[in-house]
Amino acid sequence: MRALHPLVTGALAGVVSAGALALLRVVPPGGADRWDRTNHAGGTVTLLEGPAYAVGAACAAALAGGGPGPVVAATAAAGLGALDDLVGDSSSKGFKGHLGALARGEVTTGAVKILGLGLTGLASAALVDRRARRLGPGSVTPTVVDTLVGGAVVAGSANLLNLLDLRPGRALKVTLLWGALAATRPRGASAAAAAAGAASGLLKPDLAGEAMLGDTGANSAGALLGTALVQSTGRRGRLAALAALTALTLASEKVSFTSVIESTPVLRDLDALGRR
Repeated sequence: MRALHPLVTGALAGVVSAGALALLRVVPPGGADRWDRTNHAGGTVTLLEGPAYAVGAACAAALAGGGPGPVVAATAAAGLGALDDLVGDSSSKGFKGHLGALARGEVTTGAVKILGLGLTGLASAALVDRRARRLGPGSVTPTVVDTLVGGAVVAGSANLLNLLDLRPGRALKVTLLWGALAATRPRGASAAAAAAGAASGLLKPDLAGEAMLGDTGANSAGALLGTALVQSTGRRGRLAALAALTALTLASEKVSFTSVIESTPVLRDLDALGRR
């Protein structure tokens, strides 16, 4: 199948994600109350944006011709996020909290998600590297180590986007920026365009405080962006990305990203741009 141009992929993702959210609002699975949550400002928002994002991004990625890796990343990460959104509890938070609960013999949905994202990342990276070996004469052949590092990058990216989904529009803006930059690299362009395009289709209701990605959408977006990065980089690039993701994840256990953003004028202005 001939690959779609990234602009076409992005436009398709945006249209499908926006249409999916409109449809889900009319026929919400399990009823609207199952998906309603209270946001930081005390308002009611729907988590249906998450499934809508995953549908738009995965459909566009599947039709773009970039192989199965991005599709697996977007859908599997969304499923794991939905588990946490719908049946998870808030008694444990962050890697430290979930791993601490696991050490006490408590299996939280967060711990299941951490393990699941690791396996999802590994599967996605393996599919990307298998395709690279088949299609890539003249390029460096990925090794098992490269695939392991790539899997960690996909999982870490999924977690990072979830950490950012705390204010209207924030995670989607990061997805748009990251996706636009990643789309300039030919090998990861289709996955990056699908991620950014789906974000563009949902930015308006997110900024309005009507809907949010939740774990479902944020994990899907991050995993897809991480897969785009894995597609476009070799071992050095993957190691550098993994180091950055690890540093940010560890920092999130000690420092509030929201506090950092609100205390930095440029970041604060960008974060608030378009928000009601």
